[in-house]
Amino acid sequence: MKLRSCSSFLLGFVLCVRAVAAGPSPVGLWKTVDDKTHKARGVIRLYEQNGEIFGRIETSFDPKEAADICDLCEGERKNKPIIGLVVLRHMKNDGGVWDGGDILDPETGSVYRCRMKLEDNGTRLVVRGFVGVSLFGRSQTWFREAQ
Repeated sequence: MKLRSCSSFLLGFVLCVRAVAAGPSPVGLWKTVDDKTHKARGVIRLYEQNGEIFGRIETSFDPKEAADICDLCEGERKNKPIIGLVVLRHMKNDGGVWDGGDILDPETGSVYRCRMKLEDNGTRLVVRGFVGVSLFGRSQTWFREAQ
C-alpha cells in the first residue's frame, strides 16, 4: 500500500512540475483592440488542438460585422460567417513564444505569419502578424477575458 501511495505522489509531483515548466497558456477568451483606432473589436477564443493553438472569432462589438461573411478569404474560409471563423492556426509553443502558424485578417482576406507572447502574468497577449521576417509586420495587444 505504501508503494502505491508513493508512486501516486510521485506521478502527481511530476505532472505539477511539468505544468509549471510549461508556463502559462494563451488558451481562453481574448478581447481584441484595433491597433489603429484603439477601440475594442471583439472576442477571440484561443483553444488547443493536437498540441497547437488555434483561434476563432466568438463575438464582434460591431453589430454590422456580426452579420458579415469573409468574401475576401480564400480556400475553406471563403464566404464563411465572420463569427465562428478560425483566424489563428497552427501556433506552437517555443519556450514561451508561440509561432509557426498564421493569422488571417478577415477585412482583407490576407494571411500572415504569426508570433505571439504572453505578458503581464498572462493577462495580455502580444500578437504579431508579418510577411517574411517579423520586422515587416504589425503587433496588436489582446486582453484576457477568461480562461
